[in-house]
Amino acid sequence: MSRNGHTITTTRIHIMALDGIVNVNSLFTLALFLGLSWYPTAPNPTTTLVTDASCAASSSIAEDLIAFHVYSFSSFLFSSLIASAVKQTINRFDNHKDDDSVGSVRSAPQAHVNLGALRAGTLVSGFGSVFGCGFLMMALMDLVQIKLGVLGCGSLHTFAAVIPLVILVPSALVIYVFLMLYAFTR
Repeated sequence: MSRNGHTITTTRIHIMALDGIVNVNSLFTLALFLGLSWYPTAPNPTTTLVTDASCAASSSIAEDLIAFHVYSFSSFLFSSLIASAVKQTINRFDNHKDDDSVGSVRSAPQAHVNLGALRAGTLVSGFGSVFGCGFLMMALMDLVQIKLGVLGCGSLHTFAAVIPLVILVPSALVIYVFLMLYAFTR
């Protein structure tokens, strides 16, 4: 692959992809910590906008909110650790550490690593991020139910918050998975 007359190695592309995964996972992990630190102890009249008691979220929804936050955090952490390990492995076997043209595209790492293992590590890391996003979406759905009322009550505000979440996040994840698998097979 060429950019501005310089060759970009396959290894460099993988490092850039792994950096992207770690950066996005870091942002989501920060959001998870902020969400958990803000979380009210239990659904009660001061933490919800629901006026009808029959539409208020049960404690099981609050428990699910915490569980999905933990599952999401675990998935993002798993993904980031795998991505970091693969990146460190590439850097460990970099053949051009003493190159005089440090920082140029030509001095991009050209490690001799097992391409199958590199692809598998990147794929596993990507799927960890996908699962993290799925769990985060479910946590946000529980948060909406705690704040605006359970889905079963048919509140317009609840559906207005949940419908874009349920359409946009899975759509983005499907696109991400297909592009990741496409890159994996090339």
